[in-house]
Order: sequence, then structure tokens, then C-alpha cells
Amino acid sequence: MRKNVITTAAIAAIALLAVSGCSTRAAAGSTASAAAGFAKGATIGVALPSKTSENWVLAGGLFADGLKTAGFKGDVQYAGASTTVKDQQDQISAMVTEGAKVIIIGAADGGQLGTQVKAAHDAGAIVIAYDRLILNTAEVDNYVAYDNFKVGQLQGQALLDGLKAKRPAGPYNIELFSGSSDDANSKVFFDGAMSVLKPKIADGTLVVGSGQSDIKQTATAAWKAENAQSRMDALLTSTYGTKSLDGVLSPNDTLARAIITSVKSAGKPIPVVTGQDSEAESVKSIMAGEQYSTIDKDTRLLVAQAITMVKDLQAGKKAPVNDAKSYNNGMKIVPAFLLAPVIVTKANAAVAYANDPILAPLTK
Repeated sequence: MRKNVITTAAIAAIALLAVSGCSTRAAAGSTASAAAGFAKGATIGVALPSKTSENWVLAGGLFADGLKTAGFKGDVQYAGASTTVKDQQDQISAMVTEGAKVIIIGAADGGQLGTQVKAAHDAGAIVIAYDRLILNTAEVDNYVAYDNFKVGQLQGQALLDGLKAKRPAGPYNIELFSGSSDDANSKVFFDGAMSVLKPKIADGTLVVGSGQSDIKQTATAAWKAENAQSRMDALLTSTYGTKSLDGVLSPNDTLARAIITSVKSAGKPIPVVTGQDSEAESVKSIMAGEQYSTIDKDTRLLVAQAITMVKDLQAGKKAPVNDAKSYNNGMKIVPAFLLAPVIVTKANAAVAYANDPILAPLTK
């Protein structure tokens, strides 16, 4: 598990890097209410989903430390695992009542927060969607995330590259997995990957053995490993008795490891399996030659960028954006600041994680 080892100085340096590295593309964004600014030391709410991945755990610690270092009163909350959406709705409502000036939301379910986001806006708070887009409301002001469509494209290309490296020519038998249907990112990841894979499915290079290629068929409820493993078990039994499985599109590392566990338990060769999030166990798996790839989306940089946006808003500036056209939430195009994801395989892991104190040692 990636632990929070970032010092105060490091957070400040990362924040500077996040801004300076993208400043040539930055443009004005955010709301009219930002123009007034607000007092230093104000409460900043951070509502995160349940701790389903290492990156959510890391983000909470980074937000708590980074907001304190920046002089704000941070109120960082996680939704519970059993009543996730209701917990988050209540937490956001409490942040509004407490007078939070900015509320940063990593949505448990981006389609069920409209009432709370409107209440926040009506109270004068600025709402920033973090990592996951908040849907069907005009009251979300900004979005800060990695370029999630690009993440999917990188995953799709990694699957093709891994298959070709194992065997120069197809056809290749593959299966497709996507994330939880209540996470707006799941469709973005899947659409990005399918923009790369569909032409190869159409020309016969790739064959989806089960025929399950619709996102409703491939979804993994709550991003839970056991759900992915159960589906992979069923696919192996129904479709791959004698047929070989060459590759699996997995949307994240937790699910990738569950898929690999299923295949190994069935006594079959490990296919090319993609992932995302650079979880420590998956980096170990990649270096061991099992999981083929992951995506590095450095949580330190993403949290630092979100805090930079808060600092700009406090000073009466508009939050910087570098994409004002890509993310339509059903009610508006949300001004976004997007960071660039990085594909990681065994071949480039040492370089990709050279500056990561937790992951770099795993690549030796």
C-alpha cells in the first residue's frame, strides 16, 4: 500500500510543479462567486468515497496535510462502505452547514449528488469535482482529474502491444472488464479503450470469446475484486474450457489482480492483463511478469493541483483550467484541469517511478 510519506516541503514543491508544468495551457475557469475570494483559514470540505483503493487512502492524508500547510481548515471525510452514497450526501450537507467555502468531491456516485451540490452552491460554496465527474447538475464549478479518456486509450493500446509481444499475429481471444456503473469514470475509461480496440474487433484481430462487449455486461459492481474474480471464474468455465485466453482489458489494478487470481486458480496461463492506479502489489506483479501494465496517475500531483485551485479561489482568482470542452456532465461542460496519465510496463517501470519513494524500490 502506498503510504503518505510526503513532507510539507514536498507538497509545496509538487504543487508548484503541477502548476508550472501545465501553465502554457491554463485558461480562466470557475465561477462568479470566486471573484470575491474568501478569508484565509476558511474551512475546505473534502468528501471522498469509501477506501476502495490505495489512491483514495493516500488522497485523504495528502488533503489533510496539504490544506493545513496552506493555512486552511480541512474537513476530510470518507463515505462508509455499506451506505456509501447516503453517507456522502450527509457529509456534504454537513460541510455546507459548517460554512465550507470550497467543497472538493470525489463522488461515490456522481449521479446522486445534485441536491447536495445545489445546496452548497446556494450557500455560496464553490464545488470542485475531484477525479470523478459529478453528473446532471449545473452547480459543479470545476473538475480536476487525470485525462480519463486518455487512460482508456492507453489501456487499450497496452493490451494490443502486450498481445503482439507474446504472439506477432492474431487472432487473439480477449475479455473485457469495466468499472462500477455508479462511477462516471467507468464509461470514460471503457470508451477510451474501445476507441482503440473496436477497429481490431471489427477486422477480426481481436475476438471477444464470450461475446460480452457492452459496458452493462462488463461492469464490475462497486469496483470489488470479488465481483471481478467471480465473473472471470464464470467466463473461464463457460468459454475457455479448451480455448486459450490471450488478453483481458481490466480497468484498474485491484480488478487486474483478481482476474489473474482467477486464471491461476483455474490452472491456465496468465493472459495479458491491463490495469490502472500503480498499486504496490500490481507493480510487484508487473515486475514478476504477471500483470502486463498499469497506469500511473500520481495522487500527489492531483491533490496538489486541487489545493492550488483552492488557493487561487481564496485569493479571488478563478481556478485554472486547461480543458473547457471535453467534460459534459449532462447539464453543462465543466471547466477542467487535466493531468497526463503515464502507461507503465516492466520495460519502463524504473524510469516511471524513479521519483516515487514507495514504488521505486519495487522496480529494482
